[in-house]
Amino acid sequence: MKKLLILASVMLFATSVVSFAGTENATANTVPTVNANKPYCKMPPPPKGHDFQKRHAEFEKRLNLTDEQKQKAEELHKAGFEKMKPLMEAMKAKQKEAFELKDKTDEASIQKKQELKKEIGALRQEAREIKKQNMADFENLLTKKQKKELQKIKEEGRKKFDKEFKGRPRPDRGFGPRPDEIPPEPPVQEETK
Repeated sequence: MKKLLILASVMLFATSVVSFAGTENATANTVPTVNANKPYCKMPPPPKGHDFQKRHAEFEKRLNLTDEQKQKAEELHKAGFEKMKPLMEAMKAKQKEAFELKDKTDEASIQKKQELKKEIGALRQEAREIKKQNMADFENLLTKKQKKELQKIKEEGRKKFDKEFKGRPRPDRGFGPRPDEIPPEPPVQEETK
């Protein structure tokens, strides 16, 4: 999951030209909320750079991208965005529907929540596949030297991610590793007398 997140952020840096001007003051130091009465997380949000354009330019400079590569990368980003947009909208609608069923305990609601969870999982998997394909397409634009530099950037990003997010609580799971990252405990042996 960490690798996917880092890969997605590298892809965003590599292909995005979107400007987030004017939003930094509105969202700075706010805690996301599910509803006004229940905070989503009591910890402050992770640090985010407000200098996206600067980081994007540094990324392009570090990879030493040509103007042609920049143009093709931008086209790849736009095409990927168009593929992702309907998935994200469908996922958002299903998540909203699942949230509305959150406190219901009748059999039909429980079954509907399970169905929605499976559908959201399938949409997420489809989004991951699109992101993987976008990254592969971007890497095909690069020379061998640029690919090596991109691998270095990815490794640095992974180390930075691990450093900044180690020990942060995960929504609905608390601190620590994901359940699938926990090794199974050995069976308990009863003492014999």
